[in-house]
Amino acid sequence: MTSMPSMDPSAEPTSDDKLWSLLAYVLSPLVPVIILLMEDKKGRPFIKSHNVQALVLGLANMIVGTVISFTLIGACVPVVVWFYMIYLGVQAYQGKSVTIPVISDFVKNQGWA
Repeated sequence: MTSMPSMDPSAEPTSDDKLWSLLAYVLSPLVPVIILLMEDKKGRPFIKSHNVQALVLGLANMIVGTVISFTLIGACVPVVVWFYMIYLGVQAYQGKSVTIPVISDFVKNQGWA
């Protein structure tokens, strides 16, 4: 008989948790939406905290990129943000919690993570 993984927030994140968190940042907003649809993943504390931040950051990047994409500098902003998201994904893969200015506070105040 298999046992369910512990839902204790103080528990060490599994390699699966770390991988899904990495993918959430790198392939945002697509993977965060997929994670929200997966019952076994969306309740995991480590995945949930990174997933919601990645979703908000990815959506903000898409919106800002669309609005300001008509200038040369505007076209560079989404690429720079995506490289930042890769960095955040690597940090998540190493099992670390990340704090994204403005977005982390927003997500916590909304009660999403």
